[in-house]
Amino acid sequence: MPRLRILAGPSLTEMTPIEANSDVPLAVQSDAFEGQVAVYIKDFVGESGKPTRSSYFEHHKRKGITWSIQIQGRFLQTHCADDILFGNVFDRPLKLPWGFGAALKFMKYVDPTLEENFTSRSRPWAFSPFVSTMPHIHHSRLDETHQRQHFPEPHRPIADDMSHLRTRTPTGSPSRAPHKDRKQRKAYFRGAAERKEVMFGPNDLITADFCHHYLDFGDDSIILRLPCGISIDLLRYWDGQPVRFVCCKRARKGERTDGAPWGKVFFCVAIEDADAQVAEKVY
Repeated sequence: MPRLRILAGPSLTEMTPIEANSDVPLAVQSDAFEGQVAVYIKDFVGESGKPTRSSYFEHHKRKGITWSIQIQGRFLQTHCADDILFGNVFDRPLKLPWGFGAALKFMKYVDPTLEENFTSRSRPWAFSPFVSTMPHIHHSRLDETHQRQHFPEPHRPIADDMSHLRTRTPTGSPSRAPHKDRKQRKAYFRGAAERKEVMFGPNDLITADFCHHYLDFGDDSIILRLPCGISIDLLRYWDGQPVRFVCCKRARKGERTDGAPWGKVFFCVAIEDADAQVAEKVY
């Protein structure tokens, strides 16, 4: 298995190495977003060649979870929730494995808001609205400091709470959003109209945990395991290009390049082959 390196930063190109399972977040700052990022991967073996562990994976509320990208921060301009996307951007066409069609159907079943073009001959991508795809989100107002959640806190994983979020009714008056837990939030924000009612700005502090259990990081493999019984060894199809998780602004139709939906990047987390990057620098 290649030695992996994790990086994070405010754009696809401004990236700084970050240590998984360290409980030490990386600060991310730009003219669009201000926050911090932490990464957890179960039994992760990084550039040092030694496995690292975290109590995050021992918590009963994260039973079975194998990896987590955590974010806390605020958007420095105001955006509606429908315009804030989270997903993947790749540099070049993907070598898609047998069984990928079934995997994609499962992904869209889990997240009906997912849009993708994995077969792009230039830059494959997949995005969903941030507010509907995130497994766990905690929202608070910066003028309500008692509501702020410490970050990161592996002994107490991010708790879902959108009860302080406000939406606007068609008449323009503010109202409490009718969702307080994960299932209610995902169901409510499945529709674009509901997402467009919510505005996130500089006074909204977002703490989120993008975590799943479908990937197993082994000594010589990264296995994608689906409930339908399909298992795929992703390393057999990986060409070494960075795997990026990107939060960005939705691009309008007139702003799109090659049909890609992403615009301004707020932050990015990447997993890359450390050996390949060293080889490129030597060359």
